[in-house]
Amino acid sequence: MAAPASSPPASSNLKRIVAASLIGTTVEWYDFFLYGSAAALVFNKLFFPESDPLVGTLLSFLTYAVGFAARPLGALVFGHYGDRLGRKKLLVISLLMMGGATFAIGLLPTHATVGSAAPVLLTVLRLVQGFALGGEWGGAVLLVSEHGDARRRGFWASWPQTGAPAGQLLATGVLSALTALMSDSAFGAWGWRIPFLLSGVLVLLGLWVRLSVDESPVFQEALARAEARRVTAGAVEKMPLVAVLRHHWRDVLIAMGARMAENISYYVITAFVLVYATTAADLSKQTALNAVLVASAVHFAVIPMWGALSDRVGRKPVYLVGAVGVAVWAFPFFALIDTRSFGNVLLAVTVGLVFHGAMYAPQAAFFSEMFATRVRYSGASIGAQFSSVAAGAPAPLIATALLADHDSSTPVSLYVIAAALITLLAVGCARETRHRDLAEIGATASDPDGSEVRAADARTA
Repeated sequence: MAAPASSPPASSNLKRIVAASLIGTTVEWYDFFLYGSAAALVFNKLFFPESDPLVGTLLSFLTYAVGFAARPLGALVFGHYGDRLGRKKLLVISLLMMGGATFAIGLLPTHATVGSAAPVLLTVLRLVQGFALGGEWGGAVLLVSEHGDARRRGFWASWPQTGAPAGQLLATGVLSALTALMSDSAFGAWGWRIPFLLSGVLVLLGLWVRLSVDESPVFQEALARAEARRVTAGAVEKMPLVAVLRHHWRDVLIAMGARMAENISYYVITAFVLVYATTAADLSKQTALNAVLVASAVHFAVIPMWGALSDRVGRKPVYLVGAVGVAVWAFPFFALIDTRSFGNVLLAVTVGLVFHGAMYAPQAAFFSEMFATRVRYSGASIGAQFSSVAAGAPAPLIATALLADHDSSTPVSLYVIAAALITLLAVGCARETRHRDLAEIGATASDPDGSEVRAADARTA
């Protein structure tokens, strides 16, 4: 549906909303990526010391994947209450849960101290991390999308997306500094705990900023209309999950397919690369970390650019460029790393993340524009997080297993290309959404969940 853009909010207010979402997502992604980097570098020795090094890395990545398994549950719970109570309240809860779990990991005893209880405790805290992150993403991008206007929604909504490279930058930067300043023995003994404990300070900062913002006006208007319908007509709304599966199932499937290449390519480029560079290419941890560090800075810079471009040419064209790009880059990526040159490793990771940014930047606005206001948190979160179980969760694990079985990067490249083909199919089946006014989707008494909008879009298509 093409509707007139809603009136844009005051620039200062929108910037404060963007800052609150960005700081919160940065903190939570810092926590999440810190675990991924530690899983690749030290957790195999600390929590699975009795295993072969590569098997220990596989087990370490298995606990990493467990966090993804909890993300769909987080999407369901946070989505339900986010559509019922509001975006802001749930974002505060997710931030506290994520930060608390990460801080606790920094205090965990290792296998040498408590034996098999250590990996069990690590897995439990990883589940809490995944549950919190499953609810964080949808609320953060919706808070910005619903405050902004349609003309520049792609640009403004892409800023919470930069929390991923910002968190990666922070996590990798701290680890890189520690490995440069400390000996391997000191880092393995106690230095690895420092970045996890620093999460406590970051959470307090994020909480202070996030508590200062207002609830989404689009959500407040939709909530008022729902209450009016209940009072005047006795109408009881369906549960958000039921409404999503009944009226938005096609959009959920599109969102899941769209995330396959985006999710898999990202974790291959940023997490598995640490394993491949230090084992197959025989590079130092410092070299691999520095490459990811610099590339993450470039990733942070290009995401808003891709978001702004999606406002001009549409969400679909930008997204498709990214999917094609990661597929084409899959073989050159590993070929450059095999040269063992830092410049080539940096080029491999940077170009990969630039193509990834073309998918990740418009994703926030794209997914937000698919769903009606009263089910938007649930729909966007379910579509985004359920795919993570099949995509991001096993990506480092599958890539590591393929490398171990075939002693070659070729199967890993084919794995990324297969994911890109799924994404191309899903996004190709989607409708362009950049002109939609979020306040108009499902705004009438007869269409609270956006089903009429879906039917009109289908007839237009």
